[in-house]
Parts: sequence; C-alpha cells; structure tokens
Amino acid sequence: MSKVLREGTSFSQREVIDLLVEFSAFKDRVMKKFKELSRELEGKPNEHELWVNLYMVSSDYCEETANRRAKQETLLQKIS
Repeated sequence: MSKVLREGTSFSQREVIDLLVEFSAFKDRVMKKFKELSRELEGKPNEHELWVNLYMVSSDYCEETANRRAKQETLLQKIS
C-alpha cells in the first residue's frame, strides 16, 4: 500500500473503508488468537510456541489477502 501511495495513486472513499474494515477484522482475529494463546501459555515459560503462532496468524493473513487479490483480478479479467 505504501508503494501505491508513493506513486500518487488515489483511493476512493469506498476503497479506504474496505481497507479499514479488512484491517479491523484482522486486528480482531489477532487479538482473539493472542487471548487464547495467553490462556494456553499462562504459567509456562514456552515463548517458542507464541512466536510460532504469531507467524501462523500473519502467514494466514498474507495468504487470505493474496487469494482475495487473485479473485479480484480474475473477476476483472472476466469483465473485460
């Protein structure tokens, strides 16, 4: 996104709202996951598992985003 902003591309109000909604949903999922992890790791000095789960959450988000972009590109190709 920062690359797009640097190139001077503008976003419509709808695109900004969609981005904020997507980020908010991601933030909620991460917070929920960390609450679950904190309960699991309570009293345990197992920091490795916490980092592994953080990696899994972030990679899930990246995969989700990539899939969504691919679907949008496919839809745009079908429309044109």
